[in-house]
Amino acid sequence: MQLRSRLTYLYHGHGRDARLFRFAVLAFDLGTIVFFVVSSLMHDEPWIYVADAVIAIVILADFSAQVVVAEDRVRHFLRLSTWLDIVVILSLLAPTVIECLLFLRVLRALRLVRSYRVLQDLRQEFAFFKRNENVIASTINLFVFIFVVTALVYVLQVGSNPDITNYVDALYFTVTTLTTTGFGDITLKGPIGRLLSVLIMILGVALFLRLVQTIFRPSKVSYECPDCGLNRHDPDAVHCKHCGRVLHIGTEGD
Repeated sequence: MQLRSRLTYLYHGHGRDARLFRFAVLAFDLGTIVFFVVSSLMHDEPWIYVADAVIAIVILADFSAQVVVAEDRVRHFLRLSTWLDIVVILSLLAPTVIECLLFLRVLRALRLVRSYRVLQDLRQEFAFFKRNENVIASTINLFVFIFVVTALVYVLQVGSNPDITNYVDALYFTVTTLTTTGFGDITLKGPIGRLLSVLIMILGVALFLRLVQTIFRPSKVSYECPDCGLNRHDPDAVHCKHCGRVLHIGTEGD
């Protein structure tokens, strides 16, 4: 019970050491993403497999701890994020079998950032995050979206397409297609490749551009108008643009 209480405190507690622990887990996940991208450009070396095994052990320990602290374990195993963790662990322990799924670890980092507790920690510790939370969240969504589409391109084309030999090649094709630049020096092969290209172009017009617009549009404040329910306003707004009601949006006096 002492172990479970300690783990519950670290994952859900309000103390500074608990927040630092959750930041450390988040930093570890982000570090594994960087390591994965860099290692994909290198030839297979023994130290890479050793590093993968170490990362798998750490993630497995984190996964086991979260199972221990889960209030409803059946519901915990029904979550998509739980199975993403399982896939990441298996891919690290058997890289020659499901190496292509290693990129799913970026979704694990997103799950941590999206969790209520980590968001609250970031707001408390960093004023910059509190002021720009929506922009940061949209930026994370954009990067995850690009990385997932890149992984899909890599999975379906590596080994059969001489133009795509690593994740950087797949990332280059994905970005040029999503942005509708389309240099044409890399194209996807076969019927499946062409269908995937069409899907990426459709996503580029819809979701990708929407995410970019969210990042670069003027900053807004989240405050629900009591009358009409509009919850996005200018930081210095005095009246609701939709219904005209006087608003009382808290400011820091800047």
